[in-house]
Amino acid sequence: MKILAIESSCDETAAAVVEDGRNILSNIVASQVEEHKLYGGVVPEIASRRHAEAIVGVVDEAIKAAGCTLDNIDAVAVTYAPGLIGALLVGVNFAKGFALATNKPLIPVHHLRSHIASNYISHKELKPPFLCLVVSGGHSHIVEVRDYTDMKVIGRTRDDAAGEAFDKAARAMGIPYPGGVELDKIAEGGDDSAYPMPRPKVDGSPYDFSFSGLKTAVINLIHNKAQKGEQINVPDVCASYRKAVVGCLADNFLLVAEDLGYTTLVIAGGVSANSLLRRELQSRCQGKYDLYMPEKSLCGDNGAMVGAQAYYEYLAGHLAKSDLNAVATLPISENCF
Repeated sequence: MKILAIESSCDETAAAVVEDGRNILSNIVASQVEEHKLYGGVVPEIASRRHAEAIVGVVDEAIKAAGCTLDNIDAVAVTYAPGLIGALLVGVNFAKGFALATNKPLIPVHHLRSHIASNYISHKELKPPFLCLVVSGGHSHIVEVRDYTDMKVIGRTRDDAAGEAFDKAARAMGIPYPGGVELDKIAEGGDDSAYPMPRPKVDGSPYDFSFSGLKTAVINLIHNKAQKGEQINVPDVCASYRKAVVGCLADNFLLVAEDLGYTTLVIAGGVSANSLLRRELQSRCQGKYDLYMPEKSLCGDNGAMVGAQAYYEYLAGHLAKSDLNAVATLPISENCF
């Protein structure tokens, strides 16, 4: 089954053709990073306008690159939640029109489920059940994946997401957008013990995360040094901060795995590309857990991950009609169509 999948939840206009949920036939991404760099972050109105300008060309290129014609496409899938509402609406409305014009089934896909599904492409043998750490700019969840479309959140952030915490700390240090990616690169050359950082916990909720205090700690460090006329060592601060964030993520994830008895562990989302997170989990899981990580090229937003999850949503009978709408916020365990 060949699915044309569309993703426009943030600042990447993406389309892909995926076969049977596991094989990429094409994967096209039009990034807006260079434009949003001018503003230090994603500007929602600009993002939605650029999606409207790019989506026709991106979809056309995805179909051609897959060696397909419209007759070869069996269904159309689209990210409908969660995300920037204006950006989502561009993809949803295009997909609805495309499905109607070509008389194809329309498959609505949850963005976070898609990130998890990127692992089905990288690891064709992977099947639920498993425990997944989903970490991105907007989300930090520990998810029990009971089946392809049956998921339960076990732990979550109470404030900032891990990716957001990286981005805000990077901005405070004058690191250009996308801050989290650049911070990770700079941290590779730093001493992670130079600046001790707190490891926040949530009282009464050992599986949940809290990154706002950690973010405040690094901002206060930078401001205090500046008030004294002292310079911070940016690579050392980056390394120390990254170590603290990753430590919180890894500690809680492995605690849940031990408590619930999971031996198959998966990570997903943009922050799953973080160099230290990958190394830390590989080291701590060795000999005890089977760890699966997506290829770095599939960690960020892309159409292929949407097509992978869409296949299993289709098998579960999760189809949408022409009244499908975009939803800015939606739990991973729920459907809204």
